[in-house]
Amino acid sequence: MNLSVVTQGFGVGISLIIAIGAQNSYVLKNGILKKHVFVTALLCSFLDMILITAGTLGLSSIIDGNKTLMLLSTSFGILFLTYYGVSSIIKAIKSNEILDVENDKTNDSLKKTIVTILALTLLNPHVYLDTVILIGSIGSKFANHQQIDFIIGACSASFIWFFGLAYGARILIPIFKKEITWKILDIVIGLVMIRIASKLVFFAIDNNLLI
Repeated sequence: MNLSVVTQGFGVGISLIIAIGAQNSYVLKNGILKKHVFVTALLCSFLDMILITAGTLGLSSIIDGNKTLMLLSTSFGILFLTYYGVSSIIKAIKSNEILDVENDKTNDSLKKTIVTILALTLLNPHVYLDTVILIGSIGSKFANHQQIDFIIGACSASFIWFFGLAYGARILIPIFKKEITWKILDIVIGLVMIRIASKLVFFAIDNNLLI
């Protein structure tokens, strides 16, 4: 194992993953609520691992040149993220309940959590841009015997980040026992989702996906 290549993979991975996005917002909220924390962190990390590996081993060149695939994923991403963002803001405005972080039993089911993570990941073209195209294209430049080392480094960054974010969020629990804090978080998450959706619109225009 080439530790230099592993380190480069880790650096590239962590630099792209830590940006505020749909996945991170959802992981943070689940961590605060103690809602399916392990599954949330594991699934996000596992999906990143699959996409990073596929991109490094050649999928990046296929997706980058497939206009139809990019158009479909971008369209679904815009619709889903807009819906999620608007729903989050409406929930923040209408809700007057104080969530009991320690004893809340009305959280989403495991199935809904899994479906939401899959949607936030697989219907968001920015995820493909970061993991498959950007990280994958960098990893593919290494010699064949070094690509695995790069993948190990990049995937390690993903696992460390998501598990750290999910379980580290518990530090914020005392703050989120106040109703206003939850309203602010839901509004921020909603705005993040809508911002990503708007960026996807400009992404589609800039890359002539609508023509």
